[in-house]
Amino acid sequence: MISRRNVLTGSAGLLLAGGSIFSDRVLAQGKKTTTVGFLYAATRNDYGFNQSFAVAARRIAQLPNMKLIEQERVPETAQAERAMESMIQIDGANVIVGTSFGYWPFILNLAKKYPDVLFVHGGALWKDGDPKNAIGFRGYMEEPHYLCGIAAGMMTKTGKIGFIGSKPLFFIFNNCNGFTLGARSVKPNATCQVVITGDWDNPVKEAETVNALVDQGVDVIVANVDSPKVAIETAERRGILSCGYHTDLSALAPKGFLTGAEWNWSKAGEFIESWRNGKPYPNLQRGGFSNNMVTLSAFGKSVPKEVQDAVLKAREGFVNDSFKLYKGPLKDNQGNEVLAAGREISNSDNAFKVNVKFLVEGAIGSTGLK
Repeated sequence: MISRRNVLTGSAGLLLAGGSIFSDRVLAQGKKTTTVGFLYAATRNDYGFNQSFAVAARRIAQLPNMKLIEQERVPETAQAERAMESMIQIDGANVIVGTSFGYWPFILNLAKKYPDVLFVHGGALWKDGDPKNAIGFRGYMEEPHYLCGIAAGMMTKTGKIGFIGSKPLFFIFNNCNGFTLGARSVKPNATCQVVITGDWDNPVKEAETVNALVDQGVDVIVANVDSPKVAIETAERRGILSCGYHTDLSALAPKGFLTGAEWNWSKAGEFIESWRNGKPYPNLQRGGFSNNMVTLSAFGKSVPKEVQDAVLKAREGFVNDSFKLYKGPLKDNQGNEVLAAGREISNSDNAFKVNVKFLVEGAIGSTGLK
């Protein structure tokens, strides 16, 4: 039996080697169907990063004349390239959406080979010289983390909140900064205990970390790991509050869930619509609430109206671009000035990655910003 997973490894793949044979379904206009293929590195129902894309896939599939195909558990190896190519050749896909960071090199290879296919990637850094039929996009997740921090700061009883990160990378630090600064905007003496597990996905270590944080007096947590499911469930069992990440996790913590920072990957639907109608689309897109690239989970049942109102009011500052997250003076955990009074850092700042690392560096393994 020939399947999409193995057909390209045999002689059958040689019969469809070129990209020009797809000219009859390029730019699926009018009533022609656009077939969109989504690839996931894990199961699409992981209560985490993959599920956030699966939610977007369902929304995009509802667009007119759109057909969805999906493949789960595709590793970030040459197997990803074979899976994408088989979607194109066997399933007739003319749009490919890659959801895992490691897929990008393979997307670049295939985008050159199939110029009539659109390739969309969550997180890729497209640059001049890369294929014009490739798009990299990602949301500013520090914005909804700031709002989660406001909820955490208003709801904490101990003044101690916790941030669990997977890897010591700038965007993890950035989300931590947002969460901490949000909490301190409403509770100036709040501290944030930060733990970096070192793994994208390690449920045992994540559960142990939550338990350790609770034992130290932390009563609100957020977990920046591939799937925060275990962290949220552990927090619920221990009777503390939690904020979600990636997708809506409210069902995991009916008593303690506050809100969550969610991606809006369905933004890709706008790119696809522009492409198939022959209109301009961006090759590199970054943004937050102001251009609908991130969103906030619905509030949990335990969140009072005054907390909800404060969070939603703060969100307006991001929506209309009137609020800047990084505005001096700011100091790190050891009292060192990392941002002088009157200075601001935006996401377009060339020094952004360096500054954001310094801002949170002092918090690793100790408490939050001073």
